[in-house]
Amino acid sequence: MGSEHVRAAYSVAAEQYIGLFDGGWPVHADDTALVQRHLVGLAGPVLDLGCGPGYWTARLQALGVDVTGVDMVPEFISYARATHPGSRFRLGSMTEPDVAERSAAGILSWYSTIHMPPPELERTLAVFRQLLVPSGLLVVGFFDSDSGVAEFDHKVTTAYRWPVDAFAERLADAGFTEVERLQRQVVERPDRRYAAIAARAS
Repeated sequence: MGSEHVRAAYSVAAEQYIGLFDGGWPVHADDTALVQRHLVGLAGPVLDLGCGPGYWTARLQALGVDVTGVDMVPEFISYARATHPGSRFRLGSMTEPDVAERSAAGILSWYSTIHMPPPELERTLAVFRQLLVPSGLLVVGFFDSDSGVAEFDHKVTTAYRWPVDAFAERLADAGFTEVERLQRQVVERPDRRYAAIAARAS
């Protein structure tokens, strides 16, 4: 699935998505703790790649992180700049973020790779590794699966579920060492399983 298709799909759904996820959706305490544990206090800039309406960028900035949000959806960037004026946002692609190699101390990719089929995900994780300084940290959130890599009908456009071990293997192939993982379900969405991995650039 091409990035232009995903961008167009989110542009169409931008208003609904913003209403749901920027202030209207409760952020799980375990997610917040994981992100802050690994990305707050780093000695260098952090990239929030696929930042959407800007929630995590603004939260990290408020905690003293030198963070920039990057997203390819113009509606998200316009909203983020207007709503979170103290934070930095830039229109761009997470696979071509116009950032120098080995310049980021950390990267947050929070459910921003979910629409990528396996070959595209592998290329994107390799890009993330190139952007990070040695021992830099990546925190990536994705949909969990207990039955192999599988497509599903996401509300915006086709997305993928990944077994956590399989996702961790892709991270290792891209040059990362897993530091911590998180898996959970929520009562409101029994059909969805959520996962996140924090990994260090090897």
